[in-house]
Amino acid sequence: MSAERRQTDAFALKVMLGLCVIWGVQQVTIKWAAADIAPVMQAAMRSGLSAALVALLLCWRGGWQHTAQTWRAGLLAGSLFGLEFLFIAEGLKLTSAAHMSVFLYTAPVFTALGLQWLLPSERLRPLQWAGIGLAFGGIAVAFAGGISLEHMDYRTLLGDAMGLAAGICWGATTVVVRASRLSEAPATLTLFYQLIVAFAGLLLIALFSGQISHVSWTPVSLASVLFQGLVVSFASYLTWFWLLRRYLASNLAVFSFMTPLFGVTFGVVLLGEPLSLNFIGGAVLVLMGITLVSAEQWVRRRLRIWLGQ
Repeated sequence: MSAERRQTDAFALKVMLGLCVIWGVQQVTIKWAAADIAPVMQAAMRSGLSAALVALLLCWRGGWQHTAQTWRAGLLAGSLFGLEFLFIAEGLKLTSAAHMSVFLYTAPVFTALGLQWLLPSERLRPLQWAGIGLAFGGIAVAFAGGISLEHMDYRTLLGDAMGLAAGICWGATTVVVRASRLSEAPATLTLFYQLIVAFAGLLLIALFSGQISHVSWTPVSLASVLFQGLVVSFASYLTWFWLLRRYLASNLAVFSFMTPLFGVTFGVVLLGEPLSLNFIGGAVLVLMGITLVSAEQWVRRRLRIWLGQ
Protein backbone atom coordinates (compact mmCIF):
# COMPACT_ATOMS: atom_id res chain seq x y z
CA MET A 1 0.00 0.00 0.00
CA SER A 2 2.80 2.44 0.90
CA ALA A 3 4.34 2.03 -2.57
CA GLU A 4 1.09 3.24 -4.14
CA ARG A 5 0.95 6.42 -2.11
CA ARG A 6 1.93 9.47 -4.11
CA GLN A 7 3.15 13.00 -3.64
CA THR A 8 0.52 15.57 -2.74
CA ASP A 9 -1.05 17.35 -5.69
CA ALA A 10 -3.32 20.38 -6.13
CA PHE A 11 -6.40 18.35 -5.20
CA ALA A 12 -4.85 17.09 -1.96
CA LEU A 13 -3.73 20.62 -1.08
CA LYS A 14 -7.27 21.97 -1.53
CA VAL A 15 -8.74 19.17 0.59
CA MET A 16 -6.11 19.69 3.31
CA LEU A 17 -6.78 23.42 3.30
CA GLY A 18 -10.47 22.71 3.92
CA LEU A 19 -9.66 20.23 6.69
CA CYS A 20 -7.33 22.68 8.42
CA VAL A 21 -10.02 25.36 8.37
CA ILE A 22 -12.51 22.89 9.90
CA TRP A 23 -10.09 21.70 12.58
CA GLY A 24 -8.93 25.23 13.31
CA VAL A 25 -12.44 26.54 13.95
CA GLN A 26 -13.64 23.66 16.17
CA GLN A 27 -12.16 25.10 19.40
CA VAL A 28 -13.75 28.44 18.55
CA THR A 29 -17.20 26.86 18.09
CA ILE A 30 -16.93 25.04 21.43
CA LYS A 31 -16.05 28.27 23.25
CA TRP A 32 -18.65 30.24 21.29
CA ALA A 33 -21.47 27.93 22.40
CA ALA A 34 -20.19 27.39 25.97
CA ALA A 35 -22.74 29.84 27.41
CA ASP A 36 -25.60 27.69 26.09
CA ILE A 37 -24.19 24.19 26.48
CA ALA A 38 -21.30 23.02 28.66
CA PRO A 39 -18.17 22.12 26.66
CA VAL A 40 -18.11 18.60 28.13
CA MET A 41 -21.70 18.08 26.96
CA GLN A 42 -20.76 19.39 23.53
CA ALA A 43 -17.92 16.86 23.35
CA ALA A 44 -20.18 14.02 24.53
CA MET A 45 -22.96 14.83 22.08
CA ARG A 46 -20.64 15.23 19.12
CA SER A 47 -18.98 11.90 19.91
CA GLY A 48 -22.32 10.11 20.26
CA LEU A 49 -23.68 11.53 17.01
CA SER A 50 -20.51 10.66 15.11
CA ALA A 51 -20.31 7.18 16.67
CA ALA A 52 -23.83 6.38 15.42
CA LEU A 53 -22.91 7.45 11.88
CA VAL A 54 -19.63 5.50 11.89
CA ALA A 55 -21.48 2.42 13.20
CA LEU A 56 -23.87 2.63 10.24
CA LEU A 57 -20.87 2.92 7.93
CA LEU A 58 -19.30 -0.17 9.51
CA CYS A 59 -22.53 -2.12 9.02
CA TRP A 60 -22.57 -1.11 5.36
CA ARG A 61 -18.88 -1.60 4.52
CA GLY A 62 -17.91 -4.23 7.09
CA GLY A 63 -15.18 -4.19 9.71
CA TRP A 64 -16.90 -5.56 12.81
CA GLN A 65 -15.09 -8.89 12.37
CA HIS A 66 -11.89 -7.27 13.69
CA THR A 67 -13.36 -6.49 17.12
CA ALA A 68 -12.27 -9.76 18.76
CA GLN A 69 -8.60 -8.91 18.17
CA THR A 70 -8.77 -5.16 18.74
CA TRP A 71 -11.27 -4.36 21.50
CA ARG A 72 -8.69 -4.04 24.28
CA ALA A 73 -6.56 -1.60 22.35
CA GLY A 74 -9.76 0.07 21.18
CA LEU A 75 -10.89 0.70 24.75
CA LEU A 76 -7.49 2.19 25.62
CA ALA A 77 -7.43 4.40 22.51
CA GLY A 78 -11.00 5.48 23.17
CA SER A 79 -10.25 6.34 26.80
CA LEU A 80 -7.29 8.50 25.76
CA PHE A 81 -9.42 10.13 23.04
CA GLY A 82 -12.13 10.93 25.58
CA LEU A 83 -9.56 12.28 28.04
CA GLU A 84 -8.18 14.51 25.30
CA PHE A 85 -11.57 16.12 24.75
CA LEU A 86 -12.18 16.41 28.49
CA PHE A 87 -8.99 18.48 28.76
CA ILE A 88 -10.04 20.54 25.73
CA ALA A 89 -13.51 21.18 27.14
CA GLU A 90 -12.32 22.14 30.61
CA GLY A 91 -9.29 24.03 29.31
CA LEU A 92 -11.42 26.25 27.09
CA LYS A 93 -13.16 27.54 30.21
CA LEU A 94 -9.83 28.97 31.37
CA THR A 95 -7.79 29.86 28.30
CA SER A 96 -8.40 31.15 24.81
CA ALA A 97 -9.26 29.07 21.75
CA ALA A 98 -6.08 30.42 20.14
CA HIS A 99 -3.91 29.05 22.96
CA MET A 100 -5.76 25.73 22.92
CA SER A 101 -5.20 25.33 19.18
CA VAL A 102 -1.43 25.66 19.49
CA PHE A 103 -0.92 23.53 22.61
CA LEU A 104 -3.23 20.78 21.30
CA TYR A 105 -1.15 20.45 18.14
CA THR A 106 1.97 19.55 20.08
CA ALA A 107 0.61 15.98 19.77
CA PRO A 108 3.06 14.87 17.02
CA VAL A 109 5.98 15.57 19.37
CA PHE A 110 4.58 13.21 22.01
CA THR A 111 3.69 10.64 19.36
CA ALA A 112 7.29 10.63 18.14
CA LEU A 113 8.63 10.23 21.69
CA GLY A 114 6.25 7.35 22.42
CA LEU A 115 7.00 5.50 19.21
CA GLN A 116 10.73 6.00 19.77
CA TRP A 117 10.35 4.07 23.02
CA LEU A 118 8.02 1.31 21.77
CA LEU A 119 8.98 0.66 18.14
CA PRO A 120 12.64 0.25 17.07
CA SER A 121 11.68 1.16 13.51
CA GLU A 122 10.55 4.60 14.70
CA ARG A 123 13.90 5.77 16.12
CA LEU A 124 14.25 9.53 16.00
CA ARG A 125 16.93 11.07 13.81
CA PRO A 126 19.08 14.07 14.80
CA LEU A 127 16.90 16.56 12.92
CA GLN A 128 13.83 15.23 14.73
CA TRP A 129 15.52 15.52 18.12
CA ALA A 130 16.33 19.12 17.24
CA GLY A 131 12.66 19.64 16.40
CA ILE A 132 11.60 18.22 19.78
CA GLY A 133 13.98 20.59 21.55
CA LEU A 134 12.66 23.49 19.50
CA ALA A 135 9.03 22.55 20.24
CA PHE A 136 9.60 22.27 24.00
CA GLY A 137 11.45 25.57 23.97
CA GLY A 138 8.46 27.10 22.17
CA ILE A 139 6.09 25.65 24.78
CA ALA A 140 8.10 27.31 27.55
CA VAL A 141 8.07 30.65 25.73
CA ALA A 142 4.33 30.40 24.99
CA PHE A 143 3.57 29.58 28.63
CA ALA A 144 5.47 32.70 29.62
CA GLY A 145 2.65 34.68 28.01
CA GLY A 146 0.56 33.97 31.12
CA ILE A 147 3.24 35.30 33.48
CA SER A 148 4.22 38.90 34.13
CA LEU A 149 6.14 40.76 36.81
CA GLU A 150 2.93 42.31 38.18
CA HIS A 151 0.77 39.20 38.40
CA MET A 152 0.45 35.63 37.27
CA ASP A 153 -2.66 34.57 35.37
CA TYR A 154 -3.22 31.19 37.00
CA ARG A 155 -6.43 30.52 35.07
CA THR A 156 -4.74 30.97 31.70
CA LEU A 157 -1.74 28.91 32.80
CA LEU A 158 -3.99 26.07 33.97
CA GLY A 159 -6.00 26.22 30.74
CA ASP A 160 -2.80 26.17 28.70
CA ALA A 161 -1.58 23.18 30.74
CA MET A 162 -4.84 21.38 29.94
CA GLY A 163 -4.28 22.13 26.26
CA LEU A 164 -0.83 20.58 26.53
CA ALA A 165 -2.31 17.58 28.38
CA ALA A 166 -4.83 17.19 25.55
CA GLY A 167 -1.93 17.14 23.09
CA ILE A 168 -0.21 14.44 25.17
CA CYS A 169 -3.40 12.34 25.16
CA TRP A 170 -3.77 12.78 21.39
CA GLY A 171 -0.16 11.72 20.90
CA ALA A 172 -0.64 8.72 23.20
CA THR A 173 -3.77 7.70 21.26
CA THR A 174 -1.75 7.63 18.04
CA VAL A 175 0.95 5.55 19.73
CA VAL A 176 -1.65 3.00 20.89
CA VAL A 177 -3.08 2.75 17.38
CA ARG A 178 0.33 2.39 15.74
CA ALA A 179 1.73 -0.10 18.27
CA SER A 180 -1.31 -2.40 18.54
CA ARG A 181 -3.52 -4.50 16.27
CA LEU A 182 -5.53 -1.39 15.56
CA SER A 183 -2.85 -0.55 12.99
CA GLU A 184 -4.20 -3.42 10.86
CA ALA A 185 -7.90 -2.73 11.49
CA PRO A 186 -10.13 -0.56 9.27
CA ALA A 187 -9.86 3.14 10.06
CA THR A 188 -13.62 3.27 10.58
CA LEU A 189 -13.41 0.72 13.41
CA THR A 190 -10.57 2.62 15.09
CA LEU A 191 -12.59 5.82 14.84
CA PHE A 192 -15.68 4.07 16.24
CA TYR A 193 -13.77 2.87 19.31
CA GLN A 194 -12.57 6.38 20.01
CA LEU A 195 -15.97 7.98 19.55
CA ILE A 196 -18.12 5.49 21.48
CA VAL A 197 -15.80 5.29 24.50
CA ALA A 198 -15.44 9.07 24.55
CA PHE A 199 -19.23 9.44 24.36
CA ALA A 200 -19.84 7.12 27.32
CA GLY A 201 -17.05 8.57 29.46
CA LEU A 202 -17.81 12.23 28.80
CA LEU A 203 -21.54 11.71 29.35
CA LEU A 204 -20.85 10.14 32.75
CA ILE A 205 -18.53 13.01 33.68
CA ALA A 206 -21.18 15.53 32.62
CA LEU A 207 -23.78 13.64 34.68
CA PHE A 208 -21.75 13.44 37.89
CA SER A 209 -20.44 17.02 37.60
CA GLY A 210 -23.90 18.47 37.02
CA GLN A 211 -23.01 19.78 33.57
CA ILE A 212 -25.62 17.58 31.91
CA SER A 213 -28.26 20.11 33.01
CA HIS A 214 -26.35 22.98 31.40
CA VAL A 215 -28.01 22.61 28.01
CA SER A 216 -29.97 25.36 26.31
CA TRP A 217 -30.87 24.63 22.71
CA THR A 218 -30.25 27.84 20.82
CA PRO A 219 -29.24 28.30 17.17
CA VAL A 220 -25.61 28.69 18.32
CA SER A 221 -25.52 25.56 20.52
CA LEU A 222 -27.36 23.43 17.94
CA ALA A 223 -25.06 24.62 15.16
CA SER A 224 -21.99 23.89 17.31
CA VAL A 225 -23.02 20.30 18.13
CA LEU A 226 -24.07 19.52 14.55
CA PHE A 227 -20.91 21.06 13.12
CA GLN A 228 -18.67 19.12 15.50
CA GLY A 229 -20.59 15.85 15.14
CA LEU A 230 -21.29 15.79 11.41
CA VAL A 231 -18.47 17.85 9.94
CA VAL A 232 -15.52 17.50 12.35
CA SER A 233 -15.78 14.08 14.01
CA PHE A 234 -17.40 12.27 11.07
CA ALA A 235 -16.72 13.82 7.67
CA SER A 236 -13.32 15.43 8.30
CA TYR A 237 -11.79 12.47 10.16
CA LEU A 238 -12.89 9.99 7.47
CA THR A 239 -11.56 12.35 4.78
CA TRP A 240 -8.22 12.49 6.61
CA PHE A 241 -8.02 8.69 6.71
CA TRP A 242 -8.90 8.59 3.00
CA LEU A 243 -6.04 10.99 2.22
CA LEU A 244 -3.58 8.95 4.29
CA ARG A 245 -4.34 5.88 2.18
CA ARG A 246 -3.53 7.72 -1.06
CA TYR A 247 -0.83 10.30 -0.31
CA LEU A 248 2.48 10.35 1.57
CA ALA A 249 1.83 10.98 5.25
CA SER A 250 4.89 13.22 5.65
CA ASN A 251 3.63 15.59 2.97
CA LEU A 252 0.15 15.71 4.45
CA ALA A 253 1.63 16.38 7.89
CA VAL A 254 3.30 19.55 6.61
CA PHE A 255 -0.01 20.92 5.37
CA SER A 256 -1.80 19.94 8.61
CA PHE A 257 0.37 22.42 10.50
CA MET A 258 -1.76 25.18 9.03
CA THR A 259 -4.47 24.17 11.53
CA PRO A 260 -3.11 26.07 14.57
CA LEU A 261 -2.66 29.13 12.37
CA PHE A 262 -6.35 29.03 11.46
CA GLY A 263 -7.24 28.33 15.10
CA VAL A 264 -5.36 31.39 16.29
CA THR A 265 -6.79 33.54 13.49
CA PHE A 266 -10.38 32.50 14.16
CA GLY A 267 -9.93 33.01 17.90
CA VAL A 268 -8.69 36.55 17.38
CA VAL A 269 -11.14 37.54 14.62
CA LEU A 270 -14.34 35.81 15.82
CA LEU A 271 -13.88 35.91 19.60
CA GLY A 272 -11.66 38.97 19.93
CA GLU A 273 -9.00 37.05 21.88
CA PRO A 274 -5.78 38.94 22.68
CA LEU A 275 -2.33 37.62 21.82
CA SER A 276 0.90 38.30 23.67
CA LEU A 277 4.30 38.53 21.98
CA ASN A 278 5.48 35.61 24.14
CA PHE A 279 2.71 33.42 22.84
CA ILE A 280 3.23 34.39 19.21
CA GLY A 281 6.97 33.69 19.43
CA GLY A 282 6.42 30.43 21.27
CA ALA A 283 3.78 29.30 18.78
CA VAL A 284 6.18 29.87 15.88
CA LEU A 285 8.88 27.79 17.61
CA VAL A 286 6.36 25.01 18.36
CA LEU A 287 5.22 24.84 14.73
CA MET A 288 8.82 24.81 13.47
CA GLY A 289 9.67 22.01 15.89
CA ILE A 290 6.62 19.94 14.94
CA THR A 291 7.53 20.34 11.26
CA LEU A 292 11.02 18.93 11.93
CA VAL A 293 9.59 16.02 13.93
CA SER A 294 6.72 14.97 11.68
CA ALA A 295 8.10 15.85 8.27
CA GLU A 296 11.82 15.22 8.74
CA GLN A 297 12.25 13.47 5.38
CA TRP A 298 10.38 16.24 3.57
CA VAL A 299 12.57 18.86 5.29
CA ARG A 300 15.77 16.98 4.36
CA ARG A 301 14.68 16.78 0.71
CA ARG A 302 13.99 20.51 0.66
CA LEU A 303 17.36 21.27 2.27
CA ARG A 304 19.15 19.21 -0.39
CA ILE A 305 17.31 21.12 -3.12
CA TRP A 306 18.13 24.50 -1.59
CA LEU A 307 21.78 23.52 -1.10
CA GLY A 308 21.96 22.27 -4.70
CA GLN A 309 22.83 18.68 -3.78
